Amino acid sequence: MKKPFLYASGAALYIIIIVFVVQTVSSALQSENGTLVIPMTMLSLFVLSAAVMGFLFLSEPLYLLVENRKREAIVFFAKIVGFFACFVAIFAFILFLWR
Repeated sequence: MKKPFLYASGAALYIIIIVFVVQTVSSALQSENGTLVIPMTMLSLFVLSAAVMGFLFLSEPLYLLVENRKREAIVFFAKIVGFFACFVAIFAFILFLWR
């Protein structure tokens, strides 16, 4: 069974990459006025992120649930969420250090 830490790390890494890409693109497009493409892109990014996070957080627990290993599925999901909460705490700590 894959480690929940890897799934949570994947989610955190995905978020870091998306933030850097959005920041880079937004600074490059700063001179242009807002267009219809920007909201469409952001909504598409939101949907893509929901799909990626859904896969990272639910794929293994749902597999365990289908295998009728309910307790393992719940524990695995709780571990993923717990590790991800640690990453959120680290992000928040870094935010407060930089302010």
